[in-house]
Amino acid sequence: MLSPVTDADGAPFWRYAARGELRVQTCADCGEPRFPPRPCCPHCRSFGSEWRPVKGHGRIWSYVVPHPPLLPEYAARAPYNVVLVELVDAPRIRLVGNLVGRAGEPLGSLPPERVRIGARVQVVFAPGGLPQWVLERP
Repeated sequence: MLSPVTDADGAPFWRYAARGELRVQTCADCGEPRFPPRPCCPHCRSFGSEWRPVKGHGRIWSYVVPHPPLLPEYAARAPYNVVLVELVDAPRIRLVGNLVGRAGEPLGSLPPERVRIGARVQVVFAPGGLPQWVLERP
């Protein structure tokens, strides 16, 4: 399994995910959630932030199904889906991930024809903490 590249701003996201928690960076002054994580709030310009839990329910806002040619690390796994999920409790936040049948299943484990824009999804975590998404109504 490929691991995400982290930086200082995004490291807390991955620490919480490793514990099975989905949290997003939120401005400590105006309360606006933001993703991707960054040092300054784009709404009020505050440098204060905290990591608030979100429920992990969302809807597929968009998706792609990559086919070869791909980066060598991914070519053997294709075709697989990459979904952009809009969170229900933070609708301006959209997270990239993969739709799978169950937590920990590999890329490509869900047939591409099962992916639909607007489908309701729930976050699950693969071993090691990688957030994945499952359909709420399989």
